[in-house]
Amino acid sequence: MGTKAEQEKFTKEFLERKPNRCSKCKGRIRYIGGGRYECFDCGNQEIDDFGRVKEYIDEHGATPAIIISEHTGVPVDIINGMLRQGRLEIPEGSPVYVQCESCGCSIRYGRYCPDCIRSRTNSLKGVFFNPEVGEKPQREVKKEDGRMHFLKFDK
Repeated sequence: MGTKAEQEKFTKEFLERKPNRCSKCKGRIRYIGGGRYECFDCGNQEIDDFGRVKEYIDEHGATPAIIISEHTGVPVDIINGMLRQGRLEIPEGSPVYVQCESCGCSIRYGRYCPDCIRSRTNSLKGVFFNPEVGEKPQREVKKEDGRMHFLKFDK
């Protein structure tokens, strides 16, 4: 999920797989959290891919993505996309992790490791202007004796 095209493909596929109408009465549904949706009309609950994966992990514990895919019907690409988005995490001590898209080191979730994020944000600091961050003067002005001075006007 490194290139922009891969990210767009994942997002499109992920959104297409979300329920948008009740399967029983075809009524409107609302998101209630954890991958669950509830129908406004009949109260029926629908579940999306994230909800199915979450339920499976809650019941069976940490499991490889291929096994989760076999039992839930959610494609492995979608599960990997959820890992890249930070919706899911690989537990500590797992034999398999996802790789940082920049340096290739192992990470539990997301696209980049903390070191690569740090270097990317440091390189972006010069690009953006933030009015809340002040700038130090290049040379210090010599301070006078601390008294207030008034301008004299000629009449």
